[in-house]
Amino acid sequence: MENETAPAAAPDSKWNRRRALRWSIGIIVLLALVAVIAYQSVTFLSQPPQRRGRFLDGGNQPVGVARIRRGDIQLTLRAIGAVTPLTTVTVTTQINGLLMNVGFREGQLVHKGQFLAQIDPRPYQVALEQDQAQLARDEAALQQAQMDLTRYKTLAQQVSISRQTYEDQVWVAKQDEGTVAYDKAQIKAQQLNLTYCRIVAPADGRVGLRLVDPGNYVQTSSATGIVVLTMLKPTTVEFSVPEDSLPQIMARVRSGAKLPVTAFDRANVTQLATGQFTAIDTQVNATTGTVMLRANFDNTDETLFPSQFVNVVMLLDTLKDVVTVPVAAIQRGAPGTYVYLVNDDNTVSVHSIKLGAQDGEFFAVDSGLSPGDRVVTDGADRLRDGAKVSIPDSSHQPGAGGDHGTTNGSQPGAHDRANGQRHHRRQQGGAGDSQQSGGKQQTAPQTQQQPAG
Repeated sequence: MENETAPAAAPDSKWNRRRALRWSIGIIVLLALVAVIAYQSVTFLSQPPQRRGRFLDGGNQPVGVARIRRGDIQLTLRAIGAVTPLTTVTVTTQINGLLMNVGFREGQLVHKGQFLAQIDPRPYQVALEQDQAQLARDEAALQQAQMDLTRYKTLAQQVSISRQTYEDQVWVAKQDEGTVAYDKAQIKAQQLNLTYCRIVAPADGRVGLRLVDPGNYVQTSSATGIVVLTMLKPTTVEFSVPEDSLPQIMARVRSGAKLPVTAFDRANVTQLATGQFTAIDTQVNATTGTVMLRANFDNTDETLFPSQFVNVVMLLDTLKDVVTVPVAAIQRGAPGTYVYLVNDDNTVSVHSIKLGAQDGEFFAVDSGLSPGDRVVTDGADRLRDGAKVSIPDSSHQPGAGGDHGTTNGSQPGAHDRANGQRHHRRQQGGAGDSQQSGGKQQTAPQTQQQPAG
């Protein structure tokens, strides 16, 4: 019996060793986890406080602040226009003939009456001499008929000839008078043709590239012409504006105001020329809902070139001494249009405002702000109503007026919410490529951008 039970003890001993090994491994892993957790806890506690949510624990949010001031807001109308010369003439021949020579250089500035080209005059000179000879012959026939008429009149009075013979001679003389008048008209026509042989400039301007070379036979039926003459200075720019802008434009025109117009290049970066509004079309384009306007430019330096596309800014009016706020301070959300107003205790509060027209980096404020108020211009995305803020050195903070406007001596903290100043309602944008705003262009004119409010 001892021999049968002894082998069974060996498997039990082997299983106990395996279990002990598993426990040892588990204890080692557990100790390792505890060590890692302890290390992470110590490292986390030794780090500086981290941001929780959008605010710092126990700290004030640094922000940029601007002070509300008064200034001028310019109301402008923006559009895309094209340079349209006052005079564009395709110089063509008025008679058929051989082009003998030209008297201009391509691109030359010419004056009215200056010689441009010469057509061979010899055929027309010969025709003139023929008509002159015909005139001399017909004048002689007229004189003979008049002399016969005088004799017939005397004989008729003496009843020496029939009255019919006398009356016939009267009409023969009148026919000869008509023939002489016709010959004189023919002579004038040939003289006019000789004048047409010498082509002169019909107006002041600059000639372009020569369209036909000397030696070619030119005809009146040709639509090509000899050269194109264009007046470059002064010149005009035509541009279309929305029909919704017409009431304000016409009101300014009826008041006698002169509306300055500035032309910028295609990129809307470089100012090309300044001019003045001169005319408006008589009807609205029913397809686009726009009306054409024209502005004159002296163009003394010839920066405006015919058919050139330009960005046009027309100054309609200027709002004087209005409350202005920087664009950077404007926020839009559930309260509508608002700003973060900085209180005396350096806390901020959400303050709803009503905006007027935009002039570059500034908006006119119709209501909600007064000169002297402080608004947040930088860091507003991390604020909430009632948050505590820290303001850097205020001497480096831009004011709402800046170089844009001038202060009127208002004391800080004056909250005149119901100021009685005259407010300007922003103009709604129209169809086409025009938009109405104030001041300098912020985006491409074809993008419709309207100030809120």
